[in-house]
Amino acid sequence: MSLWKSIPNCDTLRPCLSLRTNSQILYPMPALPPDHEARVQRALVSLQGLSVGDSFGERFFGPPGRAQELIAKRLPPPPKWSYTDDTAMALSVVDTLVEHGRIDQDYLAIAFAKRFNDEPDRGYGGGARQILDSIGAGVSWRIAAAEPFGGEGSQGNGAAMRVAPLGAYFADDIDSLVDQALASAQVTHLHPDGQAGAVAVALAAAFAWQSRDSTTPPSAADLLRFVESRMPPSETRQGVRTALSLPSTTTVDQAASALGAGYRITSADTVPFSLWCASRSLSDYEAALWATVSALGDRDTTCAIVGGIVVLSAGLHSIPERWILSRESLSLRYRPRPQGLPNP
Repeated sequence: MSLWKSIPNCDTLRPCLSLRTNSQILYPMPALPPDHEARVQRALVSLQGLSVGDSFGERFFGPPGRAQELIAKRLPPPPKWSYTDDTAMALSVVDTLVEHGRIDQDYLAIAFAKRFNDEPDRGYGGGARQILDSIGAGVSWRIAAAEPFGGEGSQGNGAAMRVAPLGAYFADDIDSLVDQALASAQVTHLHPDGQAGAVAVALAAAFAWQSRDSTTPPSAADLLRFVESRMPPSETRQGVRTALSLPSTTTVDQAASALGAGYRITSADTVPFSLWCASRSLSDYEAALWATVSALGDRDTTCAIVGGIVVLSAGLHSIPERWILSRESLSLRYRPRPQGLPNP
């Protein structure tokens, strides 16, 4: 079976078209790692968890009372579940890894801008819209990423929300993971804290993959320590330290009060809480998503982050099939090399 066909509710791939013409973008075919297909398979599993989490969480926006009623009864919202910019940008990250085996920043910037140009109503924030409009108009991402924020760059949660599949791809190479997570963030997030959030989520995804077959299930603190010890100094790192200090009896509401739940849409206000939720339910995707969404906040993004991490430990089978079928189908733009062909 094709690698791509093994992922449910995923459309046939189509080639990426340039922003201004109907001609296919041509790039030199890069050398890929020998285990590229296995890495891509991991990234696709994470993408599935991320996209279902994103579309699940998005359906709980609306009157708080109604959302809380559905959450208390664990009633999944009716289909179809539309995905947001979280998944749209994660698709571009995966596309880039499939094609290059690493983050080619220029390529990734074009992929982001192309998807935004095709579907601008996926819930992109104002800063992201400005950056992607500029890239689509031919401005270098290095300039575009600085324009909306006075040259400091974004410290938002956008780089973190899309990066879990990258953590899966580089799960066996943590040094490269950190470098590549930073590279993926820099295309839109020049602020160090926005970048730190991406590193943290990628590390958590790698930890989840590495612990999937552990005879001794990791504790919540194990994941948080793994991430905190390897991420750059930042406000987000301080938030992860705070998450580590919370007692095991802490409720979701108490954690959201201490850490934030994405209401400010910053990395520091989103990532520590998301990692706290993921760390407590690494073996149970469904429980992880219900706990995460119960805090409301930036619920599509927190659920996307948690879903992209937990599925790597709990397995693709842990996502309820009805949830996968409820989410709108995904469409990746690039085909991997046929299996069995040598790398150039």
